[in-house]
Amino acid sequence: MKILCITHADFETPGIIEDWAKQRGYGFSICKPYKGEDCLTYQSFDVLIVMGGPQSPLEIEKDPYLKDEIKLITQAIHDRKIVLGFCLGAQLIGEALGGKTERSPEKEVGVFPIVLTEKGREDPLFEGLPNLIPVIHWHNDMPGKTVNSVVLAYSEGCPRQILRYTPSTYGFQCHLEITKEGIKDMIKACPGDLKPSRFTQTSEELLQQNYEAINQIMVKILDRVVGLKEGDEVESDYRMIKISKR
Repeated sequence: MKILCITHADFETPGIIEDWAKQRGYGFSICKPYKGEDCLTYQSFDVLIVMGGPQSPLEIEKDPYLKDEIKLITQAIHDRKIVLGFCLGAQLIGEALGGKTERSPEKEVGVFPIVLTEKGREDPLFEGLPNLIPVIHWHNDMPGKTVNSVVLAYSEGCPRQILRYTPSTYGFQCHLEITKEGIKDMIKACPGDLKPSRFTQTSEELLQQNYEAINQIMVKILDRVVGLKEGDEVESDYRMIKISKR
């Protein structure tokens, strides 16, 4: 199993995802387009994971390398590879499939629960998990919906926390991968994001959260992710994907 991970900032790492991959013996490569690395040169991978970051598809001209990331995501979905996106990564998946990123009704920064929908409770990644799941939030935007997307979870502040775009493509607006050390890095790098709001915790509150428990839920989901299989009945989900040439 070869995993390609796209990151967008030095202070926002794959966290527990990289630890999980190494423990399972999977190949794990990191590409940093924000540092000039060309993500389109990567072809040999089974799983694509696109992380969060301070960039936004709503201002894509400021960070044009995001357009290449969208092309990579589109091709990976077309090839029926497993694709996961977190925060910005989820928004880029939506963009790749024609769903436009939108502002979330509320900024969310902190640990707050998400609620699984009926479809979420039936999904193979979340079946048997609690209806209320504590997760990490650090966002202003939310991923766009498409004709075939299904909302699997929401929060009080954001109606699109987890979306299934195809049977092997999922977008997480929330985070379960950030470790406590990662939270410390984000607090240091982004103090302006902690400006008080309805769903913004203080740095003290953030550091008091149980990240190990959240990370263990991520590990359980990742173990299920690698078992995802495709079926003939979902062929129509892929015919709609248009591949643009570089």
